[in-house]
Amino acid sequence: MVEYNPFSEDVMRDPHPVYRRLRAEAPVYHIQEYDAWALAKFDDIWNSSMDNRHFSAAAGTTSAHLLTKVQPVTPMINLMDPPQHTKLRAAIREHFTPAAVGKLEPVIRDIATKRLDAALERGGLDVIRDLSARVSVTVACLIVGIPLEDADMLNDLVWRFFKREPGIAGMTPDALDAMQEMFGYFVQLSQQRKQQGSTRGDVVDLLNGIEIDGERFDDMAIASHLSMFIIGGSETFPKTFATTIRRLAEHPDQRAELVADTGLIPDAYVEALRYDMPTQFLCRTVTEDHEIRGQRLRAGQPVLFLYPSANRDEDEFDRPDEFDIHRRPQRILSFGAGTHMCIGIHAAKLEGRVLLEELLGRIPEYDIHLDRAERLVTDFVQGYATFPITF
Repeated sequence: MVEYNPFSEDVMRDPHPVYRRLRAEAPVYHIQEYDAWALAKFDDIWNSSMDNRHFSAAAGTTSAHLLTKVQPVTPMINLMDPPQHTKLRAAIREHFTPAAVGKLEPVIRDIATKRLDAALERGGLDVIRDLSARVSVTVACLIVGIPLEDADMLNDLVWRFFKREPGIAGMTPDALDAMQEMFGYFVQLSQQRKQQGSTRGDVVDLLNGIEIDGERFDDMAIASHLSMFIIGGSETFPKTFATTIRRLAEHPDQRAELVADTGLIPDAYVEALRYDMPTQFLCRTVTEDHEIRGQRLRAGQPVLFLYPSANRDEDEFDRPDEFDIHRRPQRILSFGAGTHMCIGIHAAKLEGRVLLEELLGRIPEYDIHLDRAERLVTDFVQGYATFPITF
């Protein structure tokens, strides 16, 4: 019988063999050590993501919240349930629409142009640290209203937050310290804006002034929300971009197609997101007893949505373990689904399209060096911390 533990070395090294067995043998799997459940099939995760009656995000959505319980639950938009979540999301949505983020395309293209021009002289670059991380943190700061001069410092805090150490299940003490440092920074930023009577109209100002059910957020709640936006906006995209560059190198015929027809790039990036989703799971808590595939989930139990497993589900995708830029799936779970679908989806797709256009336009052929790449081995988010290419 298959065994699954998100902290096991095998799962953190390569989860897909275990995910494949879970889908076949135990798609609704009970993790006895934590009295939690893991969902491995696409339909189960998709449907549960839409189900606000039986599942709640309010008690936390990560292993640090619900399994190891080392991270306290703080007010964040992704830790809110309707109707409060719906009201806050509606208030900030205007900053994340395709039209709003589309205005940042010249900024993204300018960063890419300058950094790729410099890389051409060197004959190589780290596609994360030299390119995609710079773009993602800049875009996140511009959308939210964070001073760009603080972008590098915040980016360092984000990477510390996600770093893991052997022998420690989940978050490290330094990761928790990084989160507290981030909170402290955002408390100061929020207070400074209030003292200035800021009317910039960005996300910082909105959180300072908004009322949900007649109540305003205090400083720590505002800092918590802002931390989520900078983490979500700056951490995931570099990992997805690096794996996209890897898969295109491993499929040079498909890479050549993108060079010849840039109109294929958006679909190619979506396929890369399906094939190598970095977030291994997000959690919910069962609010009332509920049955899935004959298994009884009890109120109070945590549930893990295994998104990368769902994105390789044989019942949802034809040839799921093949990378195919011509795949146009009706559904994927790389941005979640339902109430908590990623609010930054349009920014991520824009960043991916522009960087691929610029990189492939200048460097249609390149070599990857997996032996020199640093891969993060964690329970929660997997991917690369560095990914060098030469040309």
